[in-house]
Formats: sequence, C-alpha cells, structure tokens
Amino acid sequence: MSEPVLEAVHVSKSFPAGRGKAVHAVQDVSLSLHAGQTIALVGESGSGKTTLARILARYYPPTSGEVKLHDGEGATYLRQVQLIFQDPFASLNSVHRIGYILGRVLRIHGHARTKAEAREQAAELLRRVNLPETFLAKFPHELSGGQRQRVVIARALAVRPRVLLGDEPISMLDVSIRLDILNLLARLRDEEQLAMLYITHDIASARYFADEIRVMYAGQMIEGGSADAITETPRHPYTRLLLASAPDPDRPAEDSDEDLGEPPSLIDPPPGCRFHPRCPVAMPVCAERFPPRSEQGDGHWTHCWLHSAEEDA
Repeated sequence: MSEPVLEAVHVSKSFPAGRGKAVHAVQDVSLSLHAGQTIALVGESGSGKTTLARILARYYPPTSGEVKLHDGEGATYLRQVQLIFQDPFASLNSVHRIGYILGRVLRIHGHARTKAEAREQAAELLRRVNLPETFLAKFPHELSGGQRQRVVIARALAVRPRVLLGDEPISMLDVSIRLDILNLLARLRDEEQLAMLYITHDIASARYFADEIRVMYAGQMIEGGSADAITETPRHPYTRLLLASAPDPDRPAEDSDEDLGEPPSLIDPPPGCRFHPRCPVAMPVCAERFPPRSEQGDGHWTHCWLHSAEEDA
C-alpha cells in the first residue's frame, strides 16, 4: 500500500479530572489513513472515537505519541485535514447566508480574490454536493438536516483537503437520507482521492461504506481488518457483541438483549483488557495484562487472549 496521508503513531490522550486524577480517553492507538480509502472507527459512546478524531484534526494535542501528515504542517495541516461534525446545524453560523459561509472560506484560503470568484466557486461547490445555486441565498435554518450537512461537506471541500474526518456525520439525519449522504461521501472520496475516517456506532453502515474497520473499546483499539473480515469473522468478543446488537430481522429479539452492564470508568479503568469485566468468555489473564496483537491473516488482527499465541504457549 502507498504511503499514508495521515497517521497516528502510539497516540494516547488523558484529560485532567481534578484531585490528581485523569480521564484516560485514548490509550496507545495507531492508525493510518490512505488516499482513496475509508476506515471506519466503531464502538459505543465513550470509547474514544471522537477524541481520536479531534487529535487527528489537531483540536487536541496528544498526551503522548505523534500525529503525522505527510507533506504538510502548520497552516497547511489545518487546510488539508477537515472534520465534519455530527450536528450540521451547530456547524453553521445561523446569522449568515450559505453564500457568505462558503465564500468566506474560499477567500480566507486564497482560492477566490473577488466576490464574483467566490460566488462562482461557491455555486460549484453546491453542485458537487447536489444542491442548486439558489441555496447561496438561503440561511441554514431554511434547510433540512440533510441539506445542511451537504453544505458542511461543501465547506470542507472549499479548502481542497486531502483528509476528511467524519464524526458520525449521518447519525442526526433522517434514516431516509443517510444512504444518500454516505454515497455522496463515497463519490467525493473516489473523485478527489481523499483519505477518509468514518466514525460511527453503527457497524452495519461501517460495513457498507468503509474499506476497513477499526474497533475501539474504552480508549483502546482492539480489532482491525477489512470490513468483510470484521463483520463476517469477528475475533474479539466485543466486536461480536456489537454485531449482535445491530438490527437484524432474521435474528430472534432475545439474541441481542444480553445485559453486559455499564462501560468502565476511564478515570480508573480496569487492568489488563478493559473489556474483561463485561466479557462473557473472560479468563484470569484478561484481568492481568493487555493482550498483545494477534495476526489473523489478510491484515485482520485483534488484541484478545483467546487468539494469543503467548497465552497458548
């Protein structure tokens, strides 16, 4: 595979929690994003997905580890790595028209010098996200949620990025238009050869949209591989439970109703594998040490003692 566009190398992030304590939100995570490829980051709320995205976007500095954008730093970094938020209404300034919102980005980044150039390019950006030029005169509150998210995507494209980080970009949209937004992002990825990170708690949409999937639990990355491998032959018990919780009309309802209790505290996380207090197949070693990475073939890997050669030995 070609050199990654953006990568995180052994990144950790802790936030002060008072009284000398800290929230250990992300622990020793590595991730590489490549041009023309989408990686989905899945996990339940509080797993560290958004924190990792904000580290990649340089909203947060890592506590340890390194984030590297190949061939770009400083102001170039901020142009080339764009974050698309969950709530499209909160992402847009409600007192300005869409034409001003897009035109301001184009002028700030030197892509348009005059108002006429800014309007022409803003209209083209709207066409690329399947909106008419007439929307330049509208305010955000006059648009539906899906239309606002298309404007947010157009604004991200205005700076001509190399990386798009989508933090649950469809979760607040009507179910009827979620597929349209994913297909739009896929088209833009292919046309622009964008490196894309798609954050979601919905592993079914991750399988549809992404080339590869990474599974996070309580700040740790516990499994990764191709979308087909993760969804068809999951290795980690947590990944299996995520798949079991996804809606499936062919599966009896009681099969997805197992009560696993609450996620662990990230101020005082469990030792070893953080999933072991909730894991239905936990072993004594799971509470003692975090499992090493176990290769499962064809780029599929997991951190689980069930598949560790070290435990087998």
